[in-house]
Amino acid sequence: MTTRLSVFDSPLFLGFDQFEKTVDRMRKTAAEGYPPYNIEQVGDHGLRITLAVAGFSMDELDIEIEKNQLNIRGRQKEEEGRVFLHRGIAARQFQRSFVLAEEIEVLGATLDNGLLHIDMKRHEPESIVRKIQISGKSHQEPVGIENKE
Repeated sequence: MTTRLSVFDSPLFLGFDQFEKTVDRMRKTAAEGYPPYNIEQVGDHGLRITLAVAGFSMDELDIEIEKNQLNIRGRQKEEEGRVFLHRGIAARQFQRSFVLAEEIEVLGATLDNGLLHIDMKRHEPESIVRKIQISGKSHQEPVGIENKE
C-alpha cells in the first residue's frame, strides 16, 4: 500500500476528495501544449480564455461544461480527394479542459481570425451563515444517519 501526500490529507479538509480527483486529472492534461491559450482578466469580474485554433471552423469546435469543468474540443475534417506534396499543417484533434469555480459563469464564445474567445464572469459568492442547533440528547449514531441493519 502506498501513501500519497496531498494538500487535502489534513483532517480539516472534509469532503474534498472529488476536488482532489479533479486536480489530479487537470495536472495530467496540463502538460499538453496544443492548442496554446491565454487567460486574461477583463475588468473587475470578467475572465477570458483565448485559444489559438487556426484552421478550425465553428462546426469543428465543441464547448461543454460538465460538473464545473469547461471542456473545449476540436476535430478537423479530412477533405477527400486532396493530394499533398508536403503536409506541414497537421489536421489534428484536441481537448483542452479548465476547472471553473462555483461562482464562474460562462457567458459565451466567439471565433475570430483563428482565435476562440470564451468569456466568463465571476459572481461574488453570498456569505451564508447557518446556526446549528445543539441537542441535549446523547446519540450512539450520528445525527441524521440511520442504521440499516
